[in-house]
Amino acid sequence: MLVDRIFGILCLMHPVCAVHWLGLVPYAEAWQLQEQLAGEIAAGKKPPTLLLLEHPHTFTFGRRGRIENLLWDEAELARQGASVHWVDRGGDVTYHGPGQLVGYPLLPLGSANLRIDIKQDSARLPQADYVGYVRKLETMLIAALARLGVASGQVPGLTGVWLQPHVPSNCPNCPTELKRLPAKVAAIGVKVDARGVSRHGFALNVNPDMSYWEGIIGCGLADYPVASLADLLHPVPTMEQVIQAVLVAFGEVFEFEMLAEMDRNSV
Repeated sequence: MLVDRIFGILCLMHPVCAVHWLGLVPYAEAWQLQEQLAGEIAAGKKPPTLLLLEHPHTFTFGRRGRIENLLWDEAELARQGASVHWVDRGGDVTYHGPGQLVGYPLLPLGSANLRIDIKQDSARLPQADYVGYVRKLETMLIAALARLGVASGQVPGLTGVWLQPHVPSNCPNCPTELKRLPAKVAAIGVKVDARGVSRHGFALNVNPDMSYWEGIIGCGLADYPVASLADLLHPVPTMEQVIQAVLVAFGEVFEFEMLAEMDRNSV
């Protein structure tokens, strides 16, 4: 079994969050599953849920997406086997693909004080709460990476999890931007729907094909490099090891008991 059920039975002091490892799932299928589960969670039929999965090669644009940040034309997208989706999360364009751990937390964040946009079927938490939720996701990933032996952090004014800039001792002629700019190792983009349930989430680069970032200006940030755990750790941690670290950190930061159901059919 990929992740032991011990996460869900150690203690019942905190509410349960159901965890589902789905494997490789097409983006549109995972988006539809979020819609289904969010409705059930809002109705009290399902507990808070964390979906963990990988996607085939996919570029997604959020609500602030700009088409000029997609650098490949249709012919190149077809050659690379990459699909493109415009979605309702925050942010600009990002990449998803095999070797990247994607997490979709479907959490009932509460309906009090939500500002509802009926036309968009969406809601916005008060700004402090919305930003606070994103910061908690970042904190969770930073803690998970620390368990794997990677030091990371937040960057004021930017969303995501970042590796602090450094110049390897064997690279005295590294480009200037790598000497002063942090590298993004995890992207975050979220939505809170009209029922107060969170959607979308995070994407942590474990060992993806980094060449796909050549097809976009990731998150609209032209000058910032992107990194993966494979750039830092040898041997590269397995996806199972990364999931275990994420589950422990998620439970600690969000105060859940993580109940792992790693069979896709159990969703």
